[in-house]
Amino acid sequence: MSSADLGFARVDLDREHRQGLPEVVYGPGKTPSQIAAIVRTLLAHNTGPVLVTRVDAEPARAVLAEVPRGRYAAGARLLVWRPAPVTAFTVAVAAAGTSDGPVAEEAAEVAAAVGLSVRAVTDVGVAGLHRLLAERDRLREADVVIVVAGMEGALASAVGGLVACPVIAVPTSTGYGASFEGVTALLAMHASCAAGITVVNIDSGFGAAMAAFRLAQVLRRPR
Repeated sequence: MSSADLGFARVDLDREHRQGLPEVVYGPGKTPSQIAAIVRTLLAHNTGPVLVTRVDAEPARAVLAEVPRGRYAAGARLLVWRPAPVTAFTVAVAAAGTSDGPVAEEAAEVAAAVGLSVRAVTDVGVAGLHRLLAERDRLREADVVIVVAGMEGALASAVGGLVACPVIAVPTSTGYGASFEGVTALLAMHASCAAGITVVNIDSGFGAAMAAFRLAQVLRRPR
C-alpha cells in the first residue's frame, strides 16, 4: 500500500484501488493550503473524483484559488474535482422536512459526485403522511433510499415498510429539547420495526452516500 507524506498528512494513494474511490478529505481543522496540497496529491495519483467535505464558503474559495477547475456546492459544503460519470444506480434522498435539507443536500451531492443517479424527495415527514404516500412510487423505483429525518426519526420506519430496496437512515440534529440533538432519532432508527434498515451517524449525509456507493460497487463486480 502506498501513501504520500506531506509532513502534516500522509495521503492514502491506494484507496481508489482498494475501494473504487480516492480518499475523501475531511475539511474541518485543516487550512486552505493544507487542503489544496492534499487535493493536488490525490488528483495527481488517482483517476476518480476528489472530494472535500464540510468546507465553508470562504475557505472553499481559497482552496479553489489554489486548485482550479473544482466545484463548490454551498448547501452541502462540498468541494468536488473530476466528478464521476453518472451510472444507472439510482438513489432517492428523502428528507422529512426543510430543516433537514442541508444534511439531505450533502447526501445528494456526494452521491452525485461519485457517479450515482440522484432523485430528491423533499418534505415528506410523517406528520403529514399523505405527502410520503404520494411519493411511494418514486421511492419504490430507486435502488437505494436514503432517509434523512430528525425529531423522532419515524420516517425511516415508514419508508422501510413501503420499499423493498435497502434503506439508509440518517438521523439529524433537528428538533426540540427531547430530541437531544439527534440522539432520539438515532436510537429510534436503530430500534425500527422495519427490518434491515442501515443507520449512519447523526447529520452524516456523507456517510449515507458512501454506504450507497459501496452497495453500487458490489453490483458492478464481475461475477
